[in-house]
Amino acid sequence: MSKELQAILAALERHPEQAAVLATLVKVEGSSYRRPGARLLLLADGTRVGAISGGCLEEDVVARARQTLATGRPETVVYDTTTENDLVWGTGLGCHGIVRVFVEKLAPSPDWVAELRDNFAGGHDTPLETAYDGATGGTRLAPPDAMAKAGVFLETIAPPTRLTIYGAGDDARPLVRFANELGWHVTVADARSSYVTAARFPEASRLVVLRENDPGAATTVGARAFAVVMTHRYKDDLPLLRALLPRPLAYLGLLGPKKRAERILATLAAEGLAISAEMRERFHAPVGLDLGATTPETVALAVLAEMQARLSGRDPIHLRERTEPING
Repeated sequence: MSKELQAILAALERHPEQAAVLATLVKVEGSSYRRPGARLLLLADGTRVGAISGGCLEEDVVARARQTLATGRPETVVYDTTTENDLVWGTGLGCHGIVRVFVEKLAPSPDWVAELRDNFAGGHDTPLETAYDGATGGTRLAPPDAMAKAGVFLETIAPPTRLTIYGAGDDARPLVRFANELGWHVTVADARSSYVTAARFPEASRLVVLRENDPGAATTVGARAFAVVMTHRYKDDLPLLRALLPRPLAYLGLLGPKKRAERILATLAAEGLAISAEMRERFHAPVGLDLGATTPETVALAVLAEMQARLSGRDPIHLRERTEPING
């Protein structure tokens, strides 16, 4: 979700002189491809950013957005996709849900845009609310004690997930690219300055040359902080894990065989590091899901899939085996 909002904020800040309309998915009953909080921005020059469905509702939403752009009047649109027929939009949507989309013309430089931008950069949550009942509705910053109520969609926008990759080898490059596609803030860290370059990692948000006396300095901490150690060098992995294991990360992964990881843990324990059950629970070695990965790209996919599951609080299974709603 944050990548979509990042793109919307960037578009608004690039074109502050243009009128803009924002469509927000505010309520879903039943099933829907997107969940509440999905957004689509339409600028006066026709630029579109974001989406509120898998593509089936966009044409109608954009048409309504153009009307709101001209009139300034907000509108809440209800789409009933519970039927399988083609009577409404000319396609059998079959999503089996009812979705409400609020369409509003934005004021110039809304205060929530600057707040979101600053909180994304600082790693802070942003409470946001969209009132969608009545002509005075709109998106705005929510007070800290705001409570969900009828006609108001209340959400807390989390900052981008922060991933630190220790090791700037060639196999780190697809991991950086894929994480960037998710809208994550990616740091690449290595002791070799010739490897940690913008030419090798153009998608990285931050590049860090590690110092011997503080190997884990590049890592932020918190509920959305992830780190992967993939230096391929035992002598570097050991001090990195000594520094990273005690830190309150959401996830810490180590590339390499399980026996190698256990050897590192045993060495650290012998040195006096008390390795708690909590440390072991967030430590993933070998890193990644068992996807049969054999190339840097497929390894990156397996690693990111495991991290996404951790972020979402899910145990990875086949969706066909899930008995609850996919987005529940």
